[in-house]
Amino acid sequence: MKIFADSACDLPKEFFKENEVTLIPLHVLIDDKEYKDIVDIDSREVYKAIREGKNPKTSQVSPELLLELWEELATSGDEGIYISFSSELSGTYDTSVMIKNQVLESNPNLNLITIDSKCASLGYGLLIKEAVRLRNENEDLETIERKIRFMAAHMEHLFTVEDLDYMARGGRVSKTSAFIGGLLNIKPLLHVEDGKLVPIEKHRGRKKVLRRIIELMAERGSQLSEQTIAISHGDDEAIALELKALVEEQFHPKSVEIYLIGSVIGAHAGPGTVSVFFQNKLIE
Repeated sequence: MKIFADSACDLPKEFFKENEVTLIPLHVLIDDKEYKDIVDIDSREVYKAIREGKNPKTSQVSPELLLELWEELATSGDEGIYISFSSELSGTYDTSVMIKNQVLESNPNLNLITIDSKCASLGYGLLIKEAVRLRNENEDLETIERKIRFMAAHMEHLFTVEDLDYMARGGRVSKTSAFIGGLLNIKPLLHVEDGKLVPIEKHRGRKKVLRRIIELMAERGSQLSEQTIAISHGDDEAIALELKALVEEQFHPKSVEIYLIGSVIGAHAGPGTVSVFFQNKLIE
Protein backbone atom coordinates (compact mmCIF):
# COMPACT_ATOMS: atom_id res chain seq x y z
CA MET A 1 0.00 0.00 0.00
CA LYS A 2 1.29 3.43 -1.00
CA ILE A 3 0.87 6.40 1.34
CA PHE A 4 1.13 9.91 -0.13
CA ALA A 5 1.48 13.14 1.87
CA ASP A 6 2.20 16.73 0.96
CA SER A 7 4.81 18.86 2.67
CA ALA A 8 2.31 20.86 4.76
CA CYS A 9 2.25 17.94 7.24
CA ASP A 10 5.49 19.45 8.67
CA LEU A 11 7.18 16.09 9.21
CA PRO A 12 10.97 16.10 8.71
CA LYS A 13 12.55 15.08 5.42
CA GLU A 14 13.96 11.82 6.76
CA PHE A 15 10.52 10.66 7.87
CA PHE A 16 9.34 10.11 4.32
CA LYS A 17 12.20 7.85 3.29
CA GLU A 18 12.35 5.94 6.56
CA ASN A 19 8.62 5.19 6.48
CA GLU A 20 8.12 4.74 2.73
CA VAL A 21 5.76 7.70 2.40
CA THR A 22 5.76 9.51 -0.94
CA LEU A 23 6.37 13.22 -0.45
CA ILE A 24 4.37 15.63 -2.60
CA PRO A 25 6.01 19.04 -2.15
CA LEU A 26 4.20 22.35 -2.18
CA HIS A 27 6.17 25.31 -3.57
CA VAL A 28 7.79 28.37 -1.99
CA LEU A 29 8.77 31.53 -3.88
CA ILE A 30 11.52 33.82 -2.52
CA ASP A 31 13.06 36.65 -4.57
CA ASP A 32 11.36 35.33 -7.72
CA LYS A 33 12.98 31.92 -7.28
CA GLU A 34 10.72 28.91 -6.80
CA TYR A 35 11.63 26.01 -4.52
CA LYS A 36 10.05 22.63 -3.86
CA ASP A 37 9.31 22.54 -0.15
CA ILE A 38 11.56 20.12 1.79
CA VAL A 39 13.22 18.96 -1.45
CA ASP A 40 14.95 22.23 -2.45
CA ILE A 41 14.71 24.38 0.67
CA ASP A 42 14.86 24.03 4.44
CA SER A 43 12.28 25.98 6.41
CA ARG A 44 15.02 27.76 8.39
CA GLU A 45 15.96 29.51 5.14
CA VAL A 46 12.37 30.77 4.90
CA TYR A 47 12.45 32.10 8.47
CA LYS A 48 15.77 33.80 7.75
CA ALA A 49 14.27 35.47 4.68
CA ILE A 50 11.26 36.68 6.67
CA ARG A 51 13.50 38.17 9.38
CA GLU A 52 15.37 40.00 6.62
CA GLY A 53 12.11 41.64 5.55
CA LYS A 54 11.32 39.42 2.59
CA ASN A 55 7.82 38.15 1.91
CA PRO A 56 7.87 34.51 0.77
CA LYS A 57 4.94 33.29 -1.31
CA THR A 58 3.58 29.78 -1.51
CA SER A 59 1.72 27.73 -4.09
CA GLN A 60 0.07 24.35 -4.31
CA VAL A 61 1.46 21.07 -5.60
CA SER A 62 2.32 20.74 -9.28
CA PRO A 63 -0.57 19.11 -11.21
CA GLU A 64 2.03 17.46 -13.45
CA LEU A 65 3.57 15.70 -10.44
CA LEU A 66 0.18 14.45 -9.29
CA LEU A 67 -0.57 13.14 -12.77
CA GLU A 68 2.74 11.30 -12.82
CA LEU A 69 2.18 9.77 -9.37
CA TRP A 70 -1.43 8.68 -9.98
CA GLU A 71 -0.52 7.16 -13.37
CA GLU A 72 2.36 5.26 -11.77
CA LEU A 73 0.02 3.95 -9.07
CA ALA A 74 -2.54 2.86 -11.66
CA THR A 75 0.09 1.09 -13.75
CA SER A 76 1.62 -0.67 -10.72
CA GLY A 77 -1.70 -2.12 -9.60
CA ASP A 78 -0.96 -1.09 -6.00
CA GLU A 79 -3.56 0.53 -3.79
CA GLY A 80 -2.89 3.95 -2.33
CA ILE A 81 -4.12 6.63 0.06
CA TYR A 82 -3.41 10.34 -0.21
CA ILE A 83 -4.12 12.40 2.91
CA SER A 84 -3.93 16.09 2.00
CA PHE A 85 -3.46 19.50 3.60
CA SER A 86 -6.79 21.23 4.35
CA SER A 87 -8.67 22.22 1.20
CA GLU A 88 -9.58 25.49 2.96
CA LEU A 89 -5.90 26.48 3.02
CA SER A 90 -4.65 25.10 -0.30
CA GLY A 91 -6.00 24.05 -3.69
CA THR A 92 -3.92 20.87 -3.60
CA TYR A 93 -6.73 18.53 -2.52
CA ASP A 94 -9.11 19.73 -5.25
CA THR A 95 -6.37 19.39 -7.84
CA SER A 96 -5.56 15.87 -6.64
CA VAL A 97 -9.21 14.82 -7.09
CA MET A 98 -9.38 16.40 -10.54
CA ILE A 99 -6.23 14.55 -11.65
CA LYS A 100 -7.48 11.31 -10.07
CA ASN A 101 -10.70 11.53 -12.11
CA GLN A 102 -8.67 12.26 -15.23
CA VAL A 103 -6.54 9.14 -14.69
CA LEU A 104 -9.62 7.00 -13.96
CA GLU A 105 -10.97 7.80 -17.41
CA SER A 106 -8.05 6.02 -19.06
CA ASN A 107 -7.31 3.55 -16.26
CA PRO A 108 -10.40 2.57 -14.24
CA ASN A 109 -8.27 0.20 -12.15
CA LEU A 110 -6.72 3.09 -10.22
CA ASN A 111 -7.25 2.26 -6.54
CA LEU A 112 -6.62 5.54 -4.72
CA ILE A 113 -8.39 6.98 -1.69
CA THR A 114 -8.08 10.77 -1.32
CA ILE A 115 -8.81 12.38 2.05
CA ASP A 116 -9.17 16.09 2.73
CA SER A 117 -7.74 16.18 6.25
CA LYS A 118 -9.09 19.66 7.05
CA CYS A 119 -5.91 19.77 9.17
CA ALA A 120 -2.59 21.60 9.00
CA SER A 121 0.98 21.26 10.22
CA LEU A 122 1.39 18.46 12.77
CA GLY A 123 -2.37 18.09 13.14
CA TYR A 124 -2.04 16.74 9.61
CA GLY A 125 1.32 15.11 10.37
CA LEU A 126 -0.17 13.00 13.16
CA LEU A 127 -2.62 11.57 10.63
CA ILE A 128 0.24 10.52 8.37
CA LYS A 129 2.07 8.86 11.25
CA GLU A 130 -1.08 6.97 12.20
CA ALA A 131 -1.62 5.83 8.60
CA VAL A 132 1.94 4.46 8.57
CA ARG A 133 1.34 2.62 11.84
CA LEU A 134 -1.88 1.09 10.57
CA ARG A 135 -0.30 0.03 7.27
CA ASN A 136 2.59 -1.56 9.15
CA GLU A 137 0.06 -3.52 11.19
CA ASN A 138 -1.41 -4.81 7.92
CA GLU A 139 -4.75 -3.07 8.24
CA ASP A 140 -6.69 -2.96 4.97
CA LEU A 141 -7.25 0.21 2.98
CA GLU A 142 -10.89 0.64 4.03
CA THR A 143 -10.01 0.35 7.71
CA ILE A 144 -7.19 2.88 7.38
CA GLU A 145 -9.48 5.30 5.55
CA ARG A 146 -12.18 5.02 8.23
CA LYS A 147 -9.77 5.49 11.12
CA ILE A 148 -7.94 8.41 9.51
CA ARG A 149 -11.20 10.20 8.70
CA PHE A 150 -12.31 9.78 12.31
CA MET A 151 -8.98 11.01 13.67
CA ALA A 152 -8.99 14.01 11.31
CA ALA A 153 -12.50 14.99 12.38
CA HIS A 154 -11.40 15.02 16.03
CA MET A 155 -8.02 16.76 15.68
CA GLU A 156 -7.59 19.98 17.65
CA HIS A 157 -5.20 22.76 16.63
CA LEU A 158 -4.27 25.61 18.98
CA PHE A 159 -1.59 28.13 18.07
CA THR A 160 -0.28 31.61 18.63
CA VAL A 161 2.08 33.83 16.66
CA GLU A 162 4.95 35.95 17.94
CA ASP A 163 4.49 38.91 15.62
CA LEU A 164 1.24 39.91 13.92
CA ASP A 165 3.25 41.76 11.26
CA TYR A 166 4.08 38.43 9.61
CA MET A 167 0.40 37.53 9.29
CA ALA A 168 -0.38 41.04 8.06
CA ARG A 169 2.11 40.63 5.19
CA GLY A 170 0.22 37.56 4.05
CA GLY A 171 -3.15 39.28 4.44
CA ARG A 172 -4.21 37.15 7.43
CA VAL A 173 -4.79 40.23 9.63
CA SER A 174 -4.99 43.95 8.89
CA LYS A 175 -1.88 46.10 9.14
CA THR A 176 -3.65 48.30 11.68
CA SER A 177 -4.39 45.31 13.92
CA ALA A 178 -0.79 44.19 13.61
CA PHE A 179 0.52 47.65 14.56
CA ILE A 180 -1.73 47.97 17.60
CA GLY A 181 -1.04 44.38 18.60
CA GLY A 182 2.69 45.01 18.48
CA LEU A 183 2.41 48.09 20.70
CA LEU A 184 0.35 46.22 23.30
CA ASN A 185 2.24 42.90 23.06
CA ILE A 186 -1.00 41.21 21.99
CA LYS A 187 -0.75 37.51 21.17
CA PRO A 188 -3.70 36.11 19.22
CA LEU A 189 -4.88 32.58 19.95
CA LEU A 190 -6.20 30.72 16.92
CA HIS A 191 -7.54 27.30 16.06
CA VAL A 192 -8.71 25.39 12.98
CA GLU A 193 -12.44 25.07 12.41
CA ASP A 194 -13.64 22.94 9.49
CA GLY A 195 -10.22 23.36 7.91
CA LYS A 196 -10.08 27.16 8.27
CA LEU A 197 -7.85 29.30 10.48
CA VAL A 198 -10.08 31.05 13.00
CA PRO A 199 -8.96 33.54 15.69
CA ILE A 200 -10.67 32.84 19.00
CA GLU A 201 -9.02 35.06 21.65
CA LYS A 202 -6.35 37.67 22.27
CA HIS A 203 -3.98 37.74 25.23
CA ARG A 204 -1.33 40.15 26.39
CA GLY A 205 2.04 38.44 26.59
CA ARG A 206 3.46 35.02 25.85
CA LYS A 207 3.04 33.57 29.36
CA LYS A 208 -0.69 34.29 29.43
CA VAL A 209 -1.37 32.82 26.01
CA LEU A 210 0.54 29.62 26.85
CA ARG A 211 -1.42 29.21 30.07
CA ARG A 212 -4.66 29.69 28.12
CA ILE A 213 -3.60 27.01 25.63
CA ILE A 214 -3.25 24.57 28.54
CA GLU A 215 -6.71 25.54 29.84
CA LEU A 216 -8.26 24.95 26.42
CA MET A 217 -6.49 21.61 26.09
CA ALA A 218 -8.06 20.55 29.38
CA GLU A 219 -11.49 21.67 28.14
CA ARG A 220 -11.27 20.13 24.68
CA GLY A 221 -8.97 17.15 24.99
CA SER A 222 -9.98 13.56 25.65
CA GLN A 223 -7.77 11.05 27.46
CA LEU A 224 -4.73 13.25 26.95
CA SER A 225 -2.60 10.92 29.08
CA GLU A 226 -3.08 8.26 26.40
CA GLN A 227 -2.16 10.49 23.47
CA THR A 228 0.93 11.54 21.58
CA ILE A 229 0.79 15.34 21.68
CA ALA A 230 2.54 17.23 18.87
CA ILE A 231 4.06 20.70 19.13
CA SER A 232 5.40 22.65 16.15
CA HIS A 233 7.31 25.92 16.25
CA GLY A 234 8.47 28.66 13.93
CA ASP A 235 12.21 28.43 14.52
CA ASP A 236 11.84 29.07 18.26
CA GLU A 237 12.63 25.87 20.09
CA ALA A 238 12.64 27.64 23.46
CA ILE A 239 8.92 28.40 23.37
CA ALA A 240 8.19 24.87 22.13
CA LEU A 241 10.07 23.41 25.08
CA GLU A 242 8.28 25.79 27.46
CA LEU A 243 4.93 24.60 26.13
CA LYS A 244 6.06 20.97 26.27
CA ALA A 245 6.93 21.34 29.96
CA LEU A 246 3.48 22.76 30.69
CA VAL A 247 1.77 19.97 28.73
CA GLU A 248 3.75 17.24 30.50
CA GLU A 249 3.17 18.76 33.93
CA GLN A 250 -0.57 19.09 33.41
CA PHE A 251 -1.53 16.04 31.33
CA HIS A 252 1.30 13.44 31.49
CA PRO A 253 0.77 12.34 27.87
CA LYS A 254 2.18 9.16 26.38
CA SER A 255 4.71 11.33 24.54
CA VAL A 256 5.27 14.85 23.23
CA GLU A 257 6.87 15.32 19.82
CA ILE A 258 8.36 18.62 18.68
CA TYR A 259 9.03 19.57 15.06
CA LEU A 260 9.83 22.74 13.14
CA ILE A 261 6.95 24.33 11.25
CA GLY A 262 7.65 23.82 7.55
CA SER A 263 8.22 26.39 4.84
CA VAL A 264 4.67 26.67 3.54
CA ILE A 265 2.89 27.32 6.84
CA GLY A 266 5.90 29.15 8.26
CA ALA A 267 5.85 31.59 5.34
CA HIS A 268 2.46 32.85 6.56
CA ALA A 269 2.72 32.42 10.34
CA GLY A 270 6.31 33.65 10.70
CA PRO A 271 9.07 33.03 13.25
CA GLY A 272 8.06 32.51 16.87
CA THR A 273 4.80 30.73 16.14
CA VAL A 274 3.99 27.79 18.41
CA SER A 275 1.21 25.24 17.93
CA VAL A 276 -0.10 22.22 19.79
CA PHE A 277 -2.14 19.34 18.36
CA PHE A 278 -4.25 16.73 20.16
CA GLN A 279 -7.52 14.83 19.81
CA ASN A 280 -10.86 15.61 21.37
CA LYS A 281 -12.03 12.00 20.95
CA LEU A 282 -10.01 8.80 20.68
CA ILE A 283 -12.52 6.02 20.13
CA GLU A 284 -15.11 5.70 17.36
